[in-house]
Amino acid sequence: MTTDTDTGAPSAPEGVEEFTTVESIFVRGRNCLLLTADFSPLFVDYYLHLMQHGMRNEEPVDGTLKQMLAFFTLHLVSRPWQEYHAWTFNVREPQAANYFVSGSSTDEEVIGRAFTKDVKLHDGNMLFAQNIVRNREPQTSVIVLHGSSVAEWVEDYYRQSEQRQARAFVLDGDRFALITAEPDADAEWLAGLTPEAVAKLRESEQTKLLETRRFYFRCGCTVEKILPTIRAMHKDFADIISEQGFLEVSCPRCGASYKVTPDMLK
Repeated sequence: MTTDTDTGAPSAPEGVEEFTTVESIFVRGRNCLLLTADFSPLFVDYYLHLMQHGMRNEEPVDGTLKQMLAFFTLHLVSRPWQEYHAWTFNVREPQAANYFVSGSSTDEEVIGRAFTKDVKLHDGNMLFAQNIVRNREPQTSVIVLHGSSVAEWVEDYYRQSEQRQARAFVLDGDRFALITAEPDADAEWLAGLTPEAVAKLRESEQTKLLETRRFYFRCGCTVEKILPTIRAMHKDFADIISEQGFLEVSCPRCGASYKVTPDMLK
């Protein structure tokens, strides 16, 4: 493993792509959009991030978060470039947890983390989805989730918030697929799809590659970006800093931890 000389963060191992490329493919005759990618590069970034900051997600939380990151990224490619999206899952199963994923195609980044301590649960599994476009009011959807898998929850989101049909699939390895219904879609065909059929879809159907977008698992947070907030609240942390000699703060988006010293606050 090497280190990025600009950021100090670990870089991907040699031979591993630095980003995940998502393909947006129109399925002719079915009027559906296939979004698919191999998420191995993004998952490598995810694990390097955890290692760099001394964090670890145990199963089943780790696997659940990775699936959320994958399907969320595919969802971003189904949307216009300039949008920023964030999803917060509050779930009881397979383990009580809050999951947060966010990102945008413009920044070419997605980020996510899991919270398993002091989780306040709702009556059932819930998804809080936010769509932000510059100079517009944010749009928020609250979705009641059914089923027990991330794929079913993503399909719930499309049915209730997007008000259209979608199918989500975990394929071989780290490959995922999301197929969304466009106007005049073949709903029966879409409902009957299996993972095996999706894996061979470009062989069995007429398709057209519309575009590709690339993504990194990246937050962009730095201690320099956090300092203005800490300076504004300096009095609240004065006792902690005087006692410990530093203040440890973490990024709410990715969990990265930073130590703030008195000299840094001057």
